[in-house]
Amino acid sequence: MAKLDFLIGEWIGKSSIYKDGVLSKQGAAYEKISYDLDANILVIELNSEFLQLHTIIRYDEDNQTYYYYPFSKGGTNRYPASYHGGQLVVSSSATKRFIFSSTDEGGFTEYGEELIDGVWVKYFEDVFQNSQ
Repeated sequence: MAKLDFLIGEWIGKSSIYKDGVLSKQGAAYEKISYDLDANILVIELNSEFLQLHTIIRYDEDNQTYYYYPFSKGGTNRYPASYHGGQLVVSSSATKRFIFSSTDEGGFTEYGEELIDGVWVKYFEDVFQNSQ
């Protein structure tokens, strides 16, 4: 779990939604991210103009896989994730993924991509800076 330390903190930023690869709307976003259960899970609380999400990330030692559990008003899911090249990549389906990575400015980004005609196309991006 220590590889995900770059996500820990209270963050403010901007959420952007893209349609067909073109920016369609932007809004303010806030996240609080912390470890819980003796650092066995990572808890993400996202509030933006477009989405409220409570997410748990845990690492399964037996199969060496991260699991991403997003909870929203509409329900929950479980997606496998992997960490490589400084990024956490969550595979929500064969054609959709979310990617978390740190920025040079000490913040982090999360963006979602959808595979369309063999090309990964961004459909959302959240950019965060530490609120402290």
